[in-house]
Amino acid sequence: MIGRRGRYYPAITPDILLRAYSIGLFPMAESADDPEIFWVEPEVRGILPLDDFHISKSLRKTLRREPFDIRIDTAFEQVIEKCAEPAQDRPSTWINATIRKLYADLHAMGHAHSVEAFDGDDLVGGLYGVSLGSAFFGESMFSRRTNASKICLVHLVERLRRSGFTLLDTQFTTEHLRTFGAIDISKEDYLVRLKDAVESPHLAF
Repeated sequence: MIGRRGRYYPAITPDILLRAYSIGLFPMAESADDPEIFWVEPEVRGILPLDDFHISKSLRKTLRREPFDIRIDTAFEQVIEKCAEPAQDRPSTWINATIRKLYADLHAMGHAHSVEAFDGDDLVGGLYGVSLGSAFFGESMFSRRTNASKICLVHLVERLRRSGFTLLDTQFTTEHLRTFGAIDISKEDYLVRLKDAVESPHLAF
């Protein structure tokens, strides 16, 4: 799964992180308690084709009810915090303090964004990722209510389509993401798509 590993050094900056994304790398940590990170370069990459996104009939019915207040970039650091929390289906996480700080800096620069689902004043679902050129790199999502993260993903895709994005990188595919149409492509195919996307003018999210 891991094609390239290098230990974290304090000199890493948000600009270096963006450069890493532009050449197909992304960071992870062994655990939330490990302050170091390593670079990941999968041989097989997961993407979610924006022109072939699937929404089930049951989810469409839920969307019509508008069960949550969907917001953009109003609680970015809270979303990362929630994604980093242990959950029933995810007892441990790779999101450590180093990663949280770096992505908060990217958010301040306008290169990291969140989609949030609120139930009243409660943040009950969300996702975050990085935008560069016409590419969006999905990082993580969480859900504390049924369908909350799924609805955030639908809103993300709609927003990316409207803004003219061409690549939605999911890093890996999961059974959950495959229900939306996520596919695996080779590293070589991915790098071609990535080059075209990051050489495009940076799009407003």
